Amino acid sequence: MKIGSIGYNYVHDMKYENFVMDRPKGPGAVLLLFIKTPAVFKVGEVQYQVKENSFILLSADTPCFYTAQGDVYTDDWVYFENEFWDKDYVEKLGIPMDIPVYLGDIDELSHLVHILVYEHYSGAVNSDEIEKKYIDVLFLMLSRTLRSCNCMSSKQLSERHYRFTQIRTLIFTMPDQVGNVDDLAAQAGMSRSGFQHLYKKLFGTTVIKDIIEGRTQRAKRLLSSTRLTIKDIGTRCGYTNEYSFMRQFKEQVGKTPTEYRSSI
Repeated sequence: MKIGSIGYNYVHDMKYENFVMDRPKGPGAVLLLFIKTPAVFKVGEVQYQVKENSFILLSADTPCFYTAQGDVYTDDWVYFENEFWDKDYVEKLGIPMDIPVYLGDIDELSHLVHILVYEHYSGAVNSDEIEKKYIDVLFLMLSRTLRSCNCMSSKQLSERHYRFTQIRTLIFTMPDQVGNVDDLAAQAGMSRSGFQHLYKKLFGTTVIKDIIEGRTQRAKRLLSSTRLTIKDIGTRCGYTNEYSFMRQFKEQVGKTPTEYRSSI
């Protein structure tokens, strides 16, 4: 694989710049990000609240949007040249694409990016060959970090990531089809406690928080784009009665559904 461009520890202070990366047709090349501060990502049609010390590997044509969740956004970033991208190698290592994953500790990985920045731009003797070796090390270290976080083989990790990605996508796109935590754990083939523990390790947040966030996002879309009744919207967002919907919506947004619709 070959690097197109690379940056280490880029800091964007939202007090002085409105940092937003919006790529509706995708980043144009495979993009690896090590995210060092809380952030908001939208990948395809799914929005994520991403915790610091996470990573995401974005396909060249995957629509994406990301910005700071707070006052600062900081990341390391690596664009890979499409011609030399080795998808099979990455899949073999069990590294998922197009989904943010919480790692917990990215110091070693970030240090490798720092080294790669020097090799890529220095023009020093043998820098091209050294860069290639460090790219391999970077992905091997990322794979090892993922496996050590979850105590799984590469094959198990890849399968489990895929299953959890499907579940999380369902939570954010079709919240009315999402059952309770026990149902989701059964879909993953795990116990309730094991499912909740691994979900938080993978995504840096609890499944309950994601369910609430997924319902809230869909409710906002329906309130702003349809004339459905509050009861119907609650049903389409997975609530069994409109009062539970109204109460939780106000807790999350600070307004009742009716007040929110009127304010748009």
